[in-house]
Amino acid sequence: MTQHHPDLPVEQEFIDHAYHCLEQSKVDAWKMRGLHEGTLGGTFQARYERDVFDEAVFNRLTQLDLGDMALVFGRIDRGTDSPDQFESFHIGRLAVADEHADPVVVDWRAPIAEPFYRATGREPLGLVRRRHFHVQGRQLLGIEDELFGEGHLGIGAEDDTLNDSAAAPEGIRGYSTLLAVLQRGRTGQLGDIVATIQGEQDEIIRSPQAGVLVVQGGPGTGKTVVALHRAAYLLYTYRFPLEDQGVLVIGPNRVFLRYIERVLPSLGEAGVEQVVLADLVSDVLWARYGIDPADSHLAARVKGDMRMSLVIDQAVTDRERPLRDDLVVPFRTGYVRLRADESQRIIRAAQRRFRRHNAARRWVESEIWQVMAASSRLSDVSANEVREALRPMPEVREALERMWPVLTPAQLLHDLFGSKALLKLAGAKHLTEQEYLSLYRPRQADVADVRWTEHDVALLDEARSYLGSKPTKGVKSEDHDDIRTYGHIVVDEVQDLTPMQLSMVSRRSLNGSMTVVGDLAQATGALAPNDWDDVLRHLPDHRGARVIGLSVGYRIPGQIMELANKVMMAATPTLRAPTSVRTGDEHPEYLRVAESELLSAVVSSVKELDTDIGDGNIAVVVPDSMFEHVARALTEAGIEHGEATRSGLEMGITVVPVSVVKGLELDGVIVVEPARIVRDEEQGLRALYVALTRSTKRLTIVHSEPLPAAML
Repeated sequence: MTQHHPDLPVEQEFIDHAYHCLEQSKVDAWKMRGLHEGTLGGTFQARYERDVFDEAVFNRLTQLDLGDMALVFGRIDRGTDSPDQFESFHIGRLAVADEHADPVVVDWRAPIAEPFYRATGREPLGLVRRRHFHVQGRQLLGIEDELFGEGHLGIGAEDDTLNDSAAAPEGIRGYSTLLAVLQRGRTGQLGDIVATIQGEQDEIIRSPQAGVLVVQGGPGTGKTVVALHRAAYLLYTYRFPLEDQGVLVIGPNRVFLRYIERVLPSLGEAGVEQVVLADLVSDVLWARYGIDPADSHLAARVKGDMRMSLVIDQAVTDRERPLRDDLVVPFRTGYVRLRADESQRIIRAAQRRFRRHNAARRWVESEIWQVMAASSRLSDVSANEVREALRPMPEVREALERMWPVLTPAQLLHDLFGSKALLKLAGAKHLTEQEYLSLYRPRQADVADVRWTEHDVALLDEARSYLGSKPTKGVKSEDHDDIRTYGHIVVDEVQDLTPMQLSMVSRRSLNGSMTVVGDLAQATGALAPNDWDDVLRHLPDHRGARVIGLSVGYRIPGQIMELANKVMMAATPTLRAPTSVRTGDEHPEYLRVAESELLSAVVSSVKELDTDIGDGNIAVVVPDSMFEHVARALTEAGIEHGEATRSGLEMGITVVPVSVVKGLELDGVIVVEPARIVRDEEQGLRALYVALTRSTKRLTIVHSEPLPAAML
């Protein structure tokens, strides 16, 4: 790739023309939006149509706003019936047409653009040339050509083009352009790869929507960004009905969500919901990172086990109890009665009739009033009269709450976890004594003050599936699932989800269409899976599942990957490491110091790396227990920095607990005390593997304890 390509001026002129057409499209969209200004009245149908039209125009304007992202990044030339002629299509971020509605730029997701990503020398897919642009905003910096046909096999040079593709690893397309993108400094936000998508990545992006697609990819293979591009592709290809059904992206933590939040908007898809699992459970408070130690390793494993579904089901059933003794209360000149055996009949009938606990409460009350009215000696007493007279009585309210209380998920679990007797009652059939007692924690005075942990999320959701919504005054109670479902769900770092969490995700799938991505070697969760079958058995199986692997690592230099692979082989010897496409400038550096000098050594390493990296970003990856100590040391040294759990990667230097570093990429990384990471984390070697595979340029290891044997 070179700036001296003879077609550079012509292609720059074309790019300028494409931007002119784009700006004209914006002007036309604003004109269309203005057609309805001043027409706020009319019939309901007219107002509805106006709102729909206005929303469509607004969405189009949002798609056309590229900011500083490149519009055009390549071109394909296809052969025609005439051997001396070909037809050209410029490939870009979105489709753009001229004033005559003739296409100027083809959307990268369109079928005609597929050969740009898929063509090879042996299968050129009709191409005679593929051209990659190295662009920065509107400026064309270089051109890289790949020629197809006899003797070319998909790589070559045209005129005086200096094409680095001859040195590219097998299967890599647009190698020089790819390297130029990879060598740019990181910004603290994940960028799209729409200009450099490789063949194996494109196969995943364009694979059919139906069923569960599992993407196994090691560090740096681009699995996260591929999954996001797949979501954008599906929305483009199946706009109706997928846009109405919704697309949900689930990330492992909020640091990760902040890191990926710009990818889909950069691809013209701003309406995708991006959440962590806790966002799907409302009306509770969550423990802040690093503060709540309530969950032991055993409790975390138990809460993730599918047996907890049976425990919660039993806990709900345990709250549906007949009276011990007859309820007798005064009414007018006599008494009315609810016999204990009659209360048992009502309970059993409600359990048969209703799937959701709370939906049955009004029916239970209705039955109680009718039974008590029938017990009156007065012949003209109605159930409504009994209800109005008796409902305020404390003993009647107590009986109702005993028989069939209305419960929120938080109330159910707060009561359950706060009583060893209730835990035994619900869990003895399904858990060992040590397991169900690990869930115990003292009750707080008010359930609204409870801080729930990440391990409670799926349990609260499971409880909601059994309880249903609380009845609302004036609204008929329905026995149905009110949980929002989605037409497609993307789950990142899926290997860390427990069976209960996977069940929670499946509950939100409308049709079983999912893209789940992860790496078994990076599984650090409470119940790390051994293979993908351990994950798939808890996901929908409507259309079967496919597992596709990404074999090439683009982000991590070979020298760093060599060290990380030693740790991976110790942690997961059955897995295969990805092949790195590039080598870095530096080998990993090691700095061993006395324990008393550890923090000052970290400070010195940060200063040195900051000088070397320049405008890039740096992460200091630390054991969770050292997070505050390292952050304080940097503050005292006058080093401006961020804390990942508060500010994401917005600062040039960020202290990142190892528990939230997964999925991030940075120019320089300092890993502090690897032995402590291994010792503190339940999946210690896998956590260390994650920490060692975050850097795109430089890696420094600072330690006082001896290094783990896997690193030697």
